[in-house]
Amino acid sequence: MKIPKRIEPLVEAGLVDSVSRQLMSGKEAMIYVVRCGDDVRCAKVYKEANQRSFRQSVDYTEGRKVKNSRRARAMEKGSRYGRKAKEESWRSAEVDALYRLAAAGVRVPKPYNFIDGVLLMELVTDAEGNAAPRLNDVVLTAEQAHEFHRTLIAEVVRMLCAGVVHGDLSEYNVLLGGRGSVTTPVIIDLPQAVDAAGNAHAGSMLLRDVANLTHYFGRFAPEILDTEYGKEIWSLYQSGKLYPKIELTGRFERIESPVDVDGVIRVVDDALKEEAARQLYRQEMAQK
Repeated sequence: MKIPKRIEPLVEAGLVDSVSRQLMSGKEAMIYVVRCGDDVRCAKVYKEANQRSFRQSVDYTEGRKVKNSRRARAMEKGSRYGRKAKEESWRSAEVDALYRLAAAGVRVPKPYNFIDGVLLMELVTDAEGNAAPRLNDVVLTAEQAHEFHRTLIAEVVRMLCAGVVHGDLSEYNVLLGGRGSVTTPVIIDLPQAVDAAGNAHAGSMLLRDVANLTHYFGRFAPEILDTEYGKEIWSLYQSGKLYPKIELTGRFERIESPVDVDGVIRVVDDALKEEAARQLYRQEMAQK
């Protein structure tokens, strides 16, 4: 296959020897199978902003740190340089997330290099060495649905403990990789990943991610639909009680404290008295 123009810099740098074929075209990138010496890997070529169906949103970019102050100001103003810097930041976010999550033990593709908007990373394969299928392409038994659901909920917990929320997790962003006789879900597509502590929308995104998994696996095992892992996980995270190997129940009970009506009235009365006293003081000072 002819070398795509965007992959040419990797060939010139000696990182890629040849391109075997296009693997897929997603909403934010084109994926190619490439040969690197004796290894077969994949190259993710990010599409330009005007070609993506997934648009950047402040909901996703909120809380992302930019070390260069000039760059940060330009991104905020939306200048030509700022738009370019913002695009580069969007692309590099996936690389940062992959390294961060791999170090935390989350099963994600291993990244190797990132040059000029092209991410060179592990090609996830099935037991036969073929490109692994996406979760949505596989019909599951109820037993498999429970197994993969448990695995992915545990991965969501590991991600959150590492300070990351996927933000777009669903059956379309999970590959079923094979190692021997074991099939393992592998989480992919992380350019929109958010910082759990720095993004005000992280909680709602995590709830949506877990809900997507619940609804998908619930098609094969309806009892999964009765679980509330998202709310349980976020509640534990907020209270500082979440850790990677925690045993979850899938249940969540909101404890509503009774409202102290008398207490509220006392606070209001005190505020009114303070304001009346301030008004009286101002009048006395004005008469002097």
